[in-house]
Amino acid sequence: MTESDRHTSIDAVRGFAVLGILLMNIVGMGLPAMAYITPTYYGGHEGPNLWVWAVNYVLADGKMRALFTMLFGASLMLIAERAEGQRPGPAAVHYRRVAWLFVFGMLHAYLLFFGDILVTYAIAGAIVFMMRRWSPRVLIGLGVVILALLVVKGLLETHHLERLKEAADAPGASDAARKMWEQQSYTLNPPASLGQSELAGYRGDFWDAMKARAFMAVLLQTVFLLTETLWEAIAQMAIGIALYRSGFFTLGWKSRSYAAMIAVGYGIGVPVLAWMAWRVSQSGFEPFLRQQTSYLAAIPRPFVALAHASTLLLIVRSGALGGLVGRLAAAGRMALSNYLGTSIITAFVFCGFGLGLFGRLERYELYYVVAGIWLLILLWSKPWMQAFYYGPFEWLWRSLVRWKLQPFVRRAS
Repeated sequence: MTESDRHTSIDAVRGFAVLGILLMNIVGMGLPAMAYITPTYYGGHEGPNLWVWAVNYVLADGKMRALFTMLFGASLMLIAERAEGQRPGPAAVHYRRVAWLFVFGMLHAYLLFFGDILVTYAIAGAIVFMMRRWSPRVLIGLGVVILALLVVKGLLETHHLERLKEAADAPGASDAARKMWEQQSYTLNPPASLGQSELAGYRGDFWDAMKARAFMAVLLQTVFLLTETLWEAIAQMAIGIALYRSGFFTLGWKSRSYAAMIAVGYGIGVPVLAWMAWRVSQSGFEPFLRQQTSYLAAIPRPFVALAHASTLLLIVRSGALGGLVGRLAAAGRMALSNYLGTSIITAFVFCGFGLGLFGRLERYELYYVVAGIWLLILLWSKPWMQAFYYGPFEWLWRSLVRWKLQPFVRRAS
């Protein structure tokens, strides 16, 4: 197996992840944000809308983000290895990279899409870099402990909210009890006024859309970042580093080991998640059950994500579907450009300064947009990488890190 084969495997999985992450992001791009949490909020939850929600709940929700995050940890190691013995060294290169990534993320969150993940990656990456020499067992143990604690924390918070609701609904409940329930149940029972405000903002001009976007961006970058997403990213990056060092992403595992991961993810994780989706939908998306299962779903999530990756890695190893694998690898080599490019396209499609389709499509109709963007990414990434050394945003990122314009156009031999 050549160095090129190993890099193709990483790039192909990253390309798959950057395509897959749009399956969930599209909901926040085209519908009021709280529709991501519950389909009853907006966009429809019956017929094809229900099926779209259920399939994504089982196969995509959190899985693509987990895989993308693990690959960020793997890339962290790959870039650090390349920088060894060079100037600037690994630490200088890494911290310059995450500093500029933070800048890209902030611009992305407020100008294009509030659900940005780059800011979280920049902060988590700055922390995880210091752990890169830890043993794979320690890194996986750390990741598992953090993820388990997040599940416990979520279940305790759900129980706390149930007690608050009982107190607020009790005969003779005080105004303080009712106010406490109202304040802390914001995401459990999101107010309709929030969605109406988003509809007005995103259907307006550029500044109206930016103001609507800023509210959710601030919420995600403060409350959710500090309590959930940062810790989840640290855990998944740590696991990603361990998997990279064990050879998982570089075809270093035996085929039967990948097959075992597929069996666990698809044979156990998928049925469990399908049962959870069925329970939630049968309950009419009852808020407490919905939130409780959303935290419990984090347990099988990494196994399904790694089953996806294992399936693709076995395809790469077999040499099958070479044309598709090559296009996925090209998409993965310019993942930042495709991630940001997706937000540029969807901002134009959904906002009032473009086609103005925000909130006008049902949930299932959003996936027509997804299919179009997937096709575009698969068509443009390979010829672009044949003509240029980097994707446009990767070239800008690398030039800023090195503080020197990097080679861009490939010269014909």
